[in-house]
Amino acid sequence: MTDLIVFSVGDNKYAMNIENVQRIIQSEALTNIPNAHKFIDGMMSYEEKVIKVLNFRNVINMQSYNVELEKLFEKLINAHELWIEELRRAVEDGVSFTKTTDPHLCELGQWLDVFNSYDDDVSAILKDLMEHHKLLHVTGEEALSLYEHNPEAAKKLVSTEIYDIYNHTMGDLKLFISKLCLVANSLQKLIIYDNNGALFAIKVDTIEDIAHIQESEFKNATSEDEDNEFLELDGVLDMNGVLINVIKTVKLPK
Repeated sequence: MTDLIVFSVGDNKYAMNIENVQRIIQSEALTNIPNAHKFIDGMMSYEEKVIKVLNFRNVINMQSYNVELEKLFEKLINAHELWIEELRRAVEDGVSFTKTTDPHLCELGQWLDVFNSYDDDVSAILKDLMEHHKLLHVTGEEALSLYEHNPEAAKKLVSTEIYDIYNHTMGDLKLFISKLCLVANSLQKLIIYDNNGALFAIKVDTIEDIAHIQESEFKNATSEDEDNEFLELDGVLDMNGVLINVIKTVKLPK
């Protein structure tokens, strides 16, 4: 029986032997290393040692986490543009409002509810964003209720106060995007990895699970990652229809 840590990078799933893993921690601020290998994000202090941080996305030639976040935030901005436009039409033209007025149910709200950051500047922006976003939805619900008995007052509320809150919310979100590197780093996890005494951290997106499997369950590796000099695979594991690349070893570039 082998115990594996299962993690994800984007839609890709990987697993590594738990015996090589010292700890799993939240990603933190890193110190830049001049002229470092492109796979290395920087270095950090760990238990009175200085260790390098390997970006697993770079190892498997995957687009950066920042790019995925940029796409997500563009989607969230567009979604709220549609939200405010539909609210305007609801109180001006009587069009049915189909969006949510619960700030925790829209995609941005769900994302904000689980995000936190080690960086004070990002945390301050996050606080303002959450407050304005909540106020936007709550005041939107107030406008819809007001429309039932006083349409003119509802129109005025949307055209003045709600649009002002909306502009503040979008401003906060765009300011949040300007801190994208810190936001991305706050979301990712670090696997403290021991390769025969060589200690370093591996930055991944999400820790999924701990799997208890028999080695006989491995299938022959067919991934392109087989040819990667810094990543050696041990096979592929099928867990409930999901293929997981099982890692034999990860090497740190010099």
